[in-house]
Amino acid sequence: MDKTTFKQIEMTPDKNEQSAPNIQKITFGSGCFWCTEAIFQTVKGVRVVTSGYMGGTVKNPTYEQICTGNTGHAEVVEVEYDADEVSLDEILLIFFKTHDATSLNRQGNDVGTQYRSVIFYHTDEQKQQAEAMIKALTDEKVFNKPIVTELNPANEFYKAEDYHQNYFAAPF
Repeated sequence: MDKTTFKQIEMTPDKNEQSAPNIQKITFGSGCFWCTEAIFQTVKGVRVVTSGYMGGTVKNPTYEQICTGNTGHAEVVEVEYDADEVSLDEILLIFFKTHDATSLNRQGNDVGTQYRSVIFYHTDEQKQQAEAMIKALTDEKVFNKPIVTELNPANEFYKAEDYHQNYFAAPF
């Protein structure tokens, strides 16, 4: 992989459903879920993006609880995509391209463990591909600092409150 590959990602909405989809799921934490959700909703082959919380100890956490940083959860998006239309490598590249994977527990003005960079994998194949992607990005020195993205098995996903879903698509 080189920096050119990292820059070439097709991000257009998918309008045509044709054959039976090969739906896969992966969950990302990369700062505020509103922005992450909006990005993945534009990717061809992505079917559903749901904002929520993962990785903590509190059952059914609320947004207010998450904001304290005391629950252990990250703000995440659960991305369901058709693997016949968009590859996991493309999905991973978008994840790494659209946030600062070298910033520990911070994205822009959002600070705290709830804003950490994390990949929650749902299969061993996803884990292996994510590890390979991190290694390739590191070997190619795509970033000026080390990648601090956590790689964890997916656990209980808690859907965020309705007002967090489709946040940027919602009428104001």
